[in-house]
Amino acid sequence: MFNRHHVTAASIEAPAAGRLRRAALVCLSALALAGCVQPWQQYQQGADESTIIARLGPPRESYDLPNGGKRLMWPTQPMGETTTAADIDASGKIVNVRQVLQPNEFYRAEIGKWTKSDVLVNFGRPVETSYFPLMKREVWTYRYLEDNVWYMMYSFYFDDQGIVRLTQKTPDPLHDPDRRSLF
Repeated sequence: MFNRHHVTAASIEAPAAGRLRRAALVCLSALALAGCVQPWQQYQQGADESTIIARLGPPRESYDLPNGGKRLMWPTQPMGETTTAADIDASGKIVNVRQVLQPNEFYRAEIGKWTKSDVLVNFGRPVETSYFPLMKREVWTYRYLEDNVWYMMYSFYFDDQGIVRLTQKTPDPLHDPDRRSLF
């Protein structure tokens, strides 16, 4: 007669081997994800400018900085939410590389002090510009991800002299299925 409760060495080792395989798979997955660094996390300060250009290609935007260096930018706008910016010193060495379309960067803008030029050098060309005649304000808008989850738009309002007078963040209608038909 067949014994359903017959235990063998193979029946004990099989579940242990399965657990070991699953643990190895989890470890390999974690290592693979750790390798998914963002473009702005791959460069060392002091490296030559050519290293970042070799990896990201020619920059789409370049701005002179007051210290004699320059800022190179690789935007993903109009549909993307990131802009990789590399500050290069006068000798052609990388000072820093970062993603500039994010709240902590936007919040550096000084109301009443920053100009269109400051916004352009810090964030690149906007995805959208508009003018509100009753407010007498030109508006530049950028797409970004808030907390790497929420699709948002950040707007800078300039007076007629080109000075930032107001900033505003709003949900991005491009990613809002209820509002997409409005645009």
